[in-house]
Amino acid sequence: MLFDSYTARKLTLTNRAVMSPMTRSRAVESNVPNALMAEYYAQRASAGLIITEGTSPSPNGLGYARIPGLYNADQVRGWKLVTDAVHAKGGKIVVQLMHTGRVSHTANLPAGAEVVGPGSAICPGEMYSDAHGMQPHSAPRAMTTQDIAATVREYAHAATLAIEAGFDGIELHAANGYLIEQFLNPNVNDRSDAYGGSIAARNLFVIEIANAVSAAIGAHRVGIRLSPFGVFNATGAYPGVEQQYIALVETLSDMGLLYVHVLDHSAMGTPPVPAELKKSLRDKFKGPFILAGGFDAANAEKALADNQADLIGFGRAFLANPDLVERMRTNAAITAPDMSTFYTPGSKGYTDYPTLAA
Repeated sequence: MLFDSYTARKLTLTNRAVMSPMTRSRAVESNVPNALMAEYYAQRASAGLIITEGTSPSPNGLGYARIPGLYNADQVRGWKLVTDAVHAKGGKIVVQLMHTGRVSHTANLPAGAEVVGPGSAICPGEMYSDAHGMQPHSAPRAMTTQDIAATVREYAHAATLAIEAGFDGIELHAANGYLIEQFLNPNVNDRSDAYGGSIAARNLFVIEIANAVSAAIGAHRVGIRLSPFGVFNATGAYPGVEQQYIALVETLSDMGLLYVHVLDHSAMGTPPVPAELKKSLRDKFKGPFILAGGFDAANAEKALADNQADLIGFGRAFLANPDLVERMRTNAAITAPDMSTFYTPGSKGYTDYPTLAA
């Protein structure tokens, strides 16, 4: 099944292997995608679907060094290089919209931008910047309701620009402790207004964003990534997490989104997403369902055969194996990635991984 074609809403995919979003930090000039990034994604166009690295819809969301944006004309032109290169090889590609929120350092932001979040608590841990190396995260400013409305508009604008840039759709990054999950998670969100204090209130921000981007480009072009039980960036589980995500997915299902993408990071040592919750989310979402986290070809095939998902996400394996689909199809060796080059500028550890043909 992994190598069978699949139709996700109006999008026909050549196989069921999804290249998961992975930050690579190669947008070196003004957060603009470039020819090197186009080469990287085109090398991996045999994936059924590529989901790009996290891409900020706002100057305020550029929390990491050298991550790309999608809010101005230069960035649209840069991303057009990428989408043209992927489409020329028969691939499909969506852009992941990721606002880092409080997971940020001011040294990584352009002039005039600021670190914001649902509250003013500083994210524990450190953030790398090219100017200062590792530093504690910068203090965020708590977003007002006006800030929230402006951010929702930024997401809708970025979605419109994504279609202009040639993407087949977008993915909302509502996982891993970035801005949307900062609102979802009561370990971070201590608001007492319409955006905090209850399941419905904490879900409101992402629902407003999903509605806005769907109105802008069509719900059939809008996917979302979720990581219930994730612990990154000081999130973590909490009482009622299952009920909250089931309620959220039911609402998203009614919207007719392109897909729901559930990430389980337990293969990297975090608590697992309970199997019953995965099943409930699968049952509640009446549309394409992606599972990601720790898959290889064998357990991907089993998950598909057991109807746990329609599509399977692969992350680091795609990073180090441009032709991962062919390697899995032929049971060829899988190259291990070089972690020292995950986020470094240039082609080393980026576009120089060999293919079987090479």
